[in-house]
Amino acid sequence: MKISLPHAKLNSLPDINLSLNEITDINLFDNKFREIPEEIYKMNNLKVLNISANELKKIPAYIKSLKELKMMDLGHNQIETIPSEIEYLVNLEDYLYLHNNKLETVPLGIKSLKKLKYLNLSDNKLNELPREIGELVNLVELRLMNNELKKIPESCTMLTNIKELYLKNNQLSTLPEIFGNLPLLRVLDVEENHLKRVPNSLSQCKKLRRLNLRNNQLTTLPNGIGKLVNLLELDLRSNQLIELPDSLMEIEGLERLDLRWNHNLKIPKWLEKLEEKGCIVYL
Repeated sequence: MKISLPHAKLNSLPDINLSLNEITDINLFDNKFREIPEEIYKMNNLKVLNISANELKKIPAYIKSLKELKMMDLGHNQIETIPSEIEYLVNLEDYLYLHNNKLETVPLGIKSLKKLKYLNLSDNKLNELPREIGELVNLVELRLMNNELKKIPESCTMLTNIKELYLKNNQLSTLPEIFGNLPLLRVLDVEENHLKRVPNSLSQCKKLRRLNLRNNQLTTLPNGIGKLVNLLELDLRSNQLIELPDSLMEIEGLERLDLRWNHNLKIPKWLEKLEEKGCIVYL
């Protein structure tokens, strides 16, 4: 049974003429809840919980009682910490959304969520990730945009099923050489960081289709970038590039190449050949 009460200005649950055990899906999006209603912890068969866009400040330890939960959206609140008891939610397998909160750390217990496919921690105050994040081996998409991350743990090399990785607007000066073990990666977004180089191992991501390196401090690219044979979009705008590797010519299907705001870039003659193949080049 699904209960849906969005946009209702609620700060407590109304009387529900149902056994709490019958409720499998509850949607309280965009209300005025300051804490998760206690009744929810008695919904032993709850599989979907959405209390996004409320006024929550914490996730209590009672969350561990929701052992059947498969999807949880607590985004757009004011949550400051994730309790260690999140490790009991071992059946979370679709998504865990905690974006737009005030999180500064991720608990080590997150490693227990081994079925999880989609994790969104964007728009928080994270300055580091635990190495245990690499144990989420079924992750397909990881969103970490708009945080204060200074590095990505080497353990992310274990995220062998990842297809989309979003790291935009952090404080990364390097990326670890993890990409040789991420063969399914299709999207990598590291716009607005402090990168001075691109990892050589990235050339092994043969399925990569979109690579966003805009607004970094790159002066060169690895020659192996030409091995990204399925790349469709490459954004290099606002870097410090001096020259481009000739291997870029080998990316036959490239549709969009943005080179704007690289003031010292030597423009190679072969760019015309890319344009002849249908690639839109922005200079």
